[in-house]
Amino acid sequence: MLVGTVFLAIAGGALMKMSKSAQGQKAMQLRVGGGAAFAAAVVVLLLGCIRIVEPGYAAVQILFGKVREEPLLEGMHLINPFVDIEKLSIRTEAYTMSARHYEGEVVGDDAIVTLSKDGLSLKLDVTVLYKLDPKAAPRIYRELGPEFVRKVVRPAVRTVIRTQTAQHLAKDIYTEKREELVLAIQAGLKKEIEGRGLILERVMLRNVELPQRLQQQITEKLAAEQEAQKMEFVIKKEELEAKRKKTEAQGISESNKIISGSLSTEYLQWYYIKTLEQLVRSPNNTVIILPFDQKLTPLIQIPGGVNKR
Repeated sequence: MLVGTVFLAIAGGALMKMSKSAQGQKAMQLRVGGGAAFAAAVVVLLLGCIRIVEPGYAAVQILFGKVREEPLLEGMHLINPFVDIEKLSIRTEAYTMSARHYEGEVVGDDAIVTLSKDGLSLKLDVTVLYKLDPKAAPRIYRELGPEFVRKVVRPAVRTVIRTQTAQHLAKDIYTEKREELVLAIQAGLKKEIEGRGLILERVMLRNVELPQRLQQQITEKLAAEQEAQKMEFVIKKEELEAKRKKTEAQGISESNKIISGSLSTEYLQWYYIKTLEQLVRSPNNTVIILPFDQKLTPLIQIPGGVNKR
């Protein structure tokens, strides 16, 4: 755009100079053409002063090879037409190192291989969420260039992860202390990259691959612990059931004691007679069982159709 401005200005000056040696209508045409060229040069120059930065980017200003300290954020800006700009993304970016092909930034197996505190080899899949601090964009561009991820993020992630895993046992990383390791990695990585103008958002430990033998031992141990918890639950359930039955038996025993203490001979005879009366009146009974201490026949046949006595 600057080249076009210079060309139009030169063309306008040449036309104006030619108009001085010309006469009549031709001179007028040359002056009009020269004026139009100058006007076009001014318009192009003004347009060259307007720069637009898209959302999610910060622009670094470079004037004659020197980086200016003031970044341009999203929106329209009126700047020196001789200034060039380089745009850097300030959106959240994800950098993944994985054993799966085409899943991470590097094609192929890019998982982090490291050693645990007990000397076992571990293979980790990691994703780091980060973004560029807009205010630090000029410094990052000047000191690191556009490839700051390769120069800072990747080596920092690998170094911090290896340092932190060396302080944890392999079985702890695979089980309950995994989150503790992630927090330690996040704290160490934050210290490493935030001094370089980057903002760390989150570290995700996506997969931990242990030696096959150790992984089998941990799985068996977890299964044994679950079985022990199941048996403990069954024992507690049986203990509660035994307590329930004991309480029920005590209640029945106390109830029987109360009932036996309140029964008299007269009441039992009356209740006995009322029961016999119900049996005699029942159309389905032909046999009445009487106790021997009443001096009656144990079995009395009641024929059908005969009045019952």
